[in-house]
Amino acid sequence: MYTNFSFLKRSVLGALCIAGLAGGITACKDSFLDVEPQGQQRQTQFFTNQEQAIQGVNSIYANLRSWPVVAFAHLAITTLSSDDAEKGSVAGDAAFLNDYDNFTFTATQGILNDYWGGQYQGINLCNQVLAYVPTINMDAALKTRLLAEAKFLRAYHYFNLVRAYGGVPLVLIPVTAESSPDQLNPVRNSSAEVYTQIVQDLTDAGAALPARYASTDLGRATKGAALGMLSKVKLYQKQWADVLSLSDQVIALGYTLAPDYEKMFRIEGENGPESIFEIQAQTIPGNCDASNSQWAEVQGSRPQFGWGFFNPTADLEAAYEANDKRKDATILFRGETTPQGDKIDPAAPNPRYNQKAYVPSSVDRACGYGKDQNVRILRLGEILLINAEAANELGQTAKALAAVNQVRARAGLTPLTTTDQATLRQAIWKERRVELAMENGDRFFDLVRQGRAGTVLRAQGKQFVDGKNEVFAIPQQQINITGGKLTQNPGY
Repeated sequence: MYTNFSFLKRSVLGALCIAGLAGGITACKDSFLDVEPQGQQRQTQFFTNQEQAIQGVNSIYANLRSWPVVAFAHLAITTLSSDDAEKGSVAGDAAFLNDYDNFTFTATQGILNDYWGGQYQGINLCNQVLAYVPTINMDAALKTRLLAEAKFLRAYHYFNLVRAYGGVPLVLIPVTAESSPDQLNPVRNSSAEVYTQIVQDLTDAGAALPARYASTDLGRATKGAALGMLSKVKLYQKQWADVLSLSDQVIALGYTLAPDYEKMFRIEGENGPESIFEIQAQTIPGNCDASNSQWAEVQGSRPQFGWGFFNPTADLEAAYEANDKRKDATILFRGETTPQGDKIDPAAPNPRYNQKAYVPSSVDRACGYGKDQNVRILRLGEILLINAEAANELGQTAKALAAVNQVRARAGLTPLTTTDQATLRQAIWKERRVELAMENGDRFFDLVRQGRAGTVLRAQGKQFVDGKNEVFAIPQQQINITGGKLTQNPGY
């Protein structure tokens, strides 16, 4: 069954295309200008009624699918940097990606600025909603919910930024042509300050968002999404008691593990019983740029299903235990026949592709390869592993084993039984790797928070430098725009 996408079909899909930080976004994409003349109005003129409030929030969701947020920039920074992925494709195609595989990139490279700009575009759209919707005369309950959605999405973007760059400018009001020089050219906040804001936004969102929606609003942020994301943020801060409490709350909301791991990543498995938050994508006939993403297209097996980039490594393949069902559901091997009956070209240029990004040939390609594929951001499998990690750190071994073994049982594996905290920690970290591989871009950031990025990545031949490469370079373009007010990370 296809994802219900009606709430975005009714929207302007980002008609409020207003630049984020000065110079951070060079232009608005036509795909976000579906309704006129609203898209040409100033934002303070636009937010005048309830329908426009809904459209404003929908524009934030639309930005989640944009090229810099889910495609090359996102995958280079979050996935190619890890031991899970290598460049893929063919030798001469997008050779600049090798710099992210090898940690030889410089601050002037465009992908760093693309990722920065895509996140701040989303933040500015959130800030517009949070600034202008409160003054609209409209249904009070709906207003509260829309503001909570905007806070959830702003927190999501800032979580992406703080993990990638460390401390970044904390911009909480809309940036417009009339903004002051200090607003247009902000200084960096500390990582701690950014995390404090993320926690506040997610706490506010969790208190206001509903646990579920009617089918016409499927895909919007829920209470589970806010609490689940907050548990993940607290995980990165090592605030174990909060992590355990929050993940317990999410588990109690009634999500269940999807019975078939492989089918969960097909289009018919979108927004299933395990799903907590997904970036929605669906082809709209006659408007191919309106609501689809290129997350799957850039990773699909070349040349049948996509461009062939960001491929699973041999090291990832070797990380799976014998008989782990997740291996064949995550790695699409050259020459194999998929459960959906597609034979992958035996002469494909790469031995492995991301099977979670695979969209079968039976799916309509009127708008290209894989444009209908949702991007999975948060699901119960991850929450159980977050819960297990927190329980283990707090010495609650039985609780940790119960959570992690639910995930292993679905994978067809025997239960873990160790009661040694250090051994169980390593087992949970490994389980997190193979459960979430090639999915939501956490592996590099996990290695950093675990304090072992240098050791693991140098063993894979990467030129990772301790004290430098835990974060990426602040885009030089942004430093130049601010006249040097933005400072560079050490070593760059």
